[in-house]
Amino acid sequence: MVNGTENPGLELQEEGVNPEGTKRTEVQRHSLGDGLGSPPHLRRNIEPFTKARSFCQRHAGLFKKILLSLLCLAYAAYFLAACILDFQRALALFVITCLVIVALVFHFLKKLFGEKLKRCLKPLKNPRLRLWMKRVFAGLSVVGLILWLALDTAQRPEQLISFAGICMFILILFACSKHHSAVSWRTVFWGLGLQFVFGILVIRTDPGFHAFQWLGEQIQIFLNYTVAGSSFVFGDELIQNVFAFQSLPIILFFGCVMSILYYLGLVQWVIQKITWVLQITMGTTATETLAVAGNIFVGMTDAPLLIRPYLADMTLSEIHAVMTGGFATIAGTVLGAFISFGIDASSLISASVMAAPCALALSKLVYPEIEESKFKSEEGVKLSRGKEKNILEAASNGATDAIGLVANVAGNLVAFLAVLAFINATLSWLGELVNIHGLTFQVICSYVLRPMVFMMGVEWADCPVVAEIVGVKFFLNEFVAYQQLSQYKNKRLSGMEEWIEGEKQWISVKAEIITTFALCGFANLSSIGITLGGLTSIVPQRKSDLSKVVVRALFTGACVSLISACMAGILYVPRGAETDCVSFLNTSFTNRTYDTYVCCRELFQSTSLNGTNPPSFLGTWEDQEFSAMALANCCEFYNNVICV
Repeated sequence: MVNGTENPGLELQEEGVNPEGTKRTEVQRHSLGDGLGSPPHLRRNIEPFTKARSFCQRHAGLFKKILLSLLCLAYAAYFLAACILDFQRALALFVITCLVIVALVFHFLKKLFGEKLKRCLKPLKNPRLRLWMKRVFAGLSVVGLILWLALDTAQRPEQLISFAGICMFILILFACSKHHSAVSWRTVFWGLGLQFVFGILVIRTDPGFHAFQWLGEQIQIFLNYTVAGSSFVFGDELIQNVFAFQSLPIILFFGCVMSILYYLGLVQWVIQKITWVLQITMGTTATETLAVAGNIFVGMTDAPLLIRPYLADMTLSEIHAVMTGGFATIAGTVLGAFISFGIDASSLISASVMAAPCALALSKLVYPEIEESKFKSEEGVKLSRGKEKNILEAASNGATDAIGLVANVAGNLVAFLAVLAFINATLSWLGELVNIHGLTFQVICSYVLRPMVFMMGVEWADCPVVAEIVGVKFFLNEFVAYQQLSQYKNKRLSGMEEWIEGEKQWISVKAEIITTFALCGFANLSSIGITLGGLTSIVPQRKSDLSKVVVRALFTGACVSLISACMAGILYVPRGAETDCVSFLNTSFTNRTYDTYVCCRELFQSTSLNGTNPPSFLGTWEDQEFSAMALANCCEFYNNVICV
């Protein structure tokens, strides 16, 4: 009640006056109907629209289904037309469509039969039955591994060296374990087993190998669109000749795309699916598993943000796992930069994915759980979508956030390459004082790390080069290491001689793949400061706990990459021209490549001279009509005593 009236505005409206004290116009009276409703002629005019709107509101669900059905039919027609006209051209569309269909089918099946399936599996929760199932599964796994090693390494016994390397690293890590008696061997063996199975799928099987090779090619094509933006800003000449304008803009583009995918919820969906698989198999907690799975896509300081509300209450073992996951993997944004160097995209992708289960396994081997975790629920942790209001804001924020990463990468490269040059100059000066010439940091690494690299499965001739690169990665930076690896790869692909004046110019394909896996991670000394700075800013009250486990996590993360390299050494099989040089040299070739060098070297070794008689051919080259022509072609490109 105000001034003795309950609603003064109501009295003003009844008198035809607005609450503000002004008279209503004629239009206002008609539109309001003077409080008695709309005039009859206006009601008749708008009645059809009112009925139509009411009808649409009542049947909105039906209209949505009809519209969705029409869109699906239109897409199905488009999809079939594209596949019929040229299936190879429409392969990317086919793969994307199949993935979407699988995801939708999985969602609907889970919604319809999820509870029924849980009830069917309820008897399996019997402790005694589960114990026997674990024993049977463990026994079958051990027998299967022994049989596989016996049959597979019969053709390539050198692969046993890589297997011995895995055992060596496991024993070293167990010796360094914080609590030996508390190690959960289920987590360790499940993590290594998942890594091994995924490695077989990607490296050994032809469908998996070709699928990831195709995926790598598509990513390379996708990243090439960066040229459209960088050439407009910097010009064609700079992006073709200068590293900073050639590779670093890819980080901006990739950061923008990742931000869009995160806004749409696709990144969170994939992370949660990977987390679910790792959690139910390895028995790890939801928070640590989510952080490690997130490291496949985001960086070591970004992944902890996914579990930011839970970091304060996590155990030391869980924090150690989060740190290890950051050191053992690479971020999706820098993945594009490494691919731009010329590093094999399929190896990079598979190495990053394989590192996730291995990181959890080795983390629980080095720092087992002895506390009571608050996050044992198998329901997992929910991930929220981005804070952006629309997709354009997400794209802009992604590109803007990536600017800091670009500056960080560029600054680190300048600083570390300068430091490396200074260290090499100092070591060279000190060496010359005692008549030791050519002493450098890389030379020291090549001697110190050579036995470890050999145990990864690298041939002894390639060990010095690989040891140099691995040492540069751990003590300096993975960017510098991958840049050096790309230089060796470019020399190999150009068909250059393997040895020039006693110096090795390139390493074998197997050594390249093993090195790619060994370098795939942020485990270097400079990352200690980055990790501590990022996590301390989130949970400053746990700074002492973070400092306590960071060095152990760095060592564990480095071993994750080395064990992944051992897996690649076990599973690698030669492909391409190396396996069938006869067919390759049967075709004419006009320039030097790695394939021509390998096959010509094999042909030279299979050729013998018989005085003035024409050369004779041995092995697979015997009784081949084109052998003499192939020998003549090889002699045009390479020098050999056979060619004289």
